[in-house]
Amino acid sequence: MERSMLGNILFYMGVILIVVISVYPFYYAIITSFESGTALFKPNFFPESFSLENYQNVLSQRSFLRSFANSIFIASVTVGFALLLAVTASYALARVTFRGRGLLLMTILGVSMFPQIAVLSGLYELINFLGIYNKPWALVLSYTIFTLPFTVWVLTTFMRELPVEIEEAAIIDGATPWIVITKVFLPLLWPALVTTGLLAFIGAWNEFLFALTFTISETERTVPVAIALLSGASSQEVPWGAIMAASVIVTVPLIILVLIFQRKIVAGLTAGGVKG
Repeated sequence: MERSMLGNILFYMGVILIVVISVYPFYYAIITSFESGTALFKPNFFPESFSLENYQNVLSQRSFLRSFANSIFIASVTVGFALLLAVTASYALARVTFRGRGLLLMTILGVSMFPQIAVLSGLYELINFLGIYNKPWALVLSYTIFTLPFTVWVLTTFMRELPVEIEEAAIIDGATPWIVITKVFLPLLWPALVTTGLLAFIGAWNEFLFALTFTISETERTVPVAIALLSGASSQEVPWGAIMAASVIVTVPLIILVLIFQRKIVAGLTAGGVKG
């Protein structure tokens, strides 16, 4: 009994320690965003002052608001394109038998392992050739390319678990492959679509390297680049308060999305195939 109690105590102490270590950087960013002046450079566990000055400074900049809107548009369009292509590709990989299917699926997974910097120069040449440099479509193309392997892999794995009898019944009733995908599989794929779509949105929302390379004007930047380029009153001053406030503002939409879809992400992943 004593060993069991001691084990439980050590377990919960370890959980609390991990939570504190994980959450404290975010907590420190939040309390720092409400401080100004010399209080920014004093390490503390509780805010010594409470001011909205940093938030007002950030939100008063039209360039930041424009970058925020750019990120919403680019991430949303990226998710739409990635899911559209991934659903059709996963249907072919999971349901259609053809030579080299396994090799193709492994190749798709292998592509996702390449670091961004390895393909940066080639992607830059492609974007210049298409004439979309310094336009939102340059980032949409880049993010879709890097998001697609993951979404295809996840949706293919999920689609393989769906009952074959459902597809066979639809085909007997005269359904075309497109009808099978949109009318039969999509309702069952909803949990997987939510999960992969949310991860794709987060990846596009937080991406920095491509956004910095393929955009040059303030009107086309995304929020990660806008935050990195925030400047103070002089070239030697780093506006830590404004940076922390902008980081909190940018994180809020992601938290809202996770809270909205958490049930479908956690509890609904296997519900589609069972209920079907």
